[in-house]
Amino acid sequence: MSKIFWDSAIDTKRLEGEINKIARNSEEKHELWALVDEIIHHRVLGCILDKLPHEHHKEFLDEFSKRPYDEDLWQILKTKALHDIEVFIVKEVRDLADEILSYIEPRED
Repeated sequence: MSKIFWDSAIDTKRLEGEINKIARNSEEKHELWALVDEIIHHRVLGCILDKLPHEHHKEFLDEFSKRPYDEDLWQILKTKALHDIEVFIVKEVRDLADEILSYIEPRED
């Protein structure tokens, strides 16, 4: 997984615990994390673009593509967005984790 500026805002501990339980080996664990990382990436970018006014999309995406790890990107979002995007990202990732866990946690029927 590569470092992305929003990593510090999200909690993936529950996902990590379940992935560690179900992965049969390190290769499978790596593959599962790659899938989860990609899903989170798309969901968070979608959340950002939904909350960021359209006229700021290009600026944000240009800066993001140059330095996706740079936590200074929060400043762009804080000054350009109409809402506190960090709150939406945290909720979106929490909801996404619940959704993923519903598929991989054993069900009690």
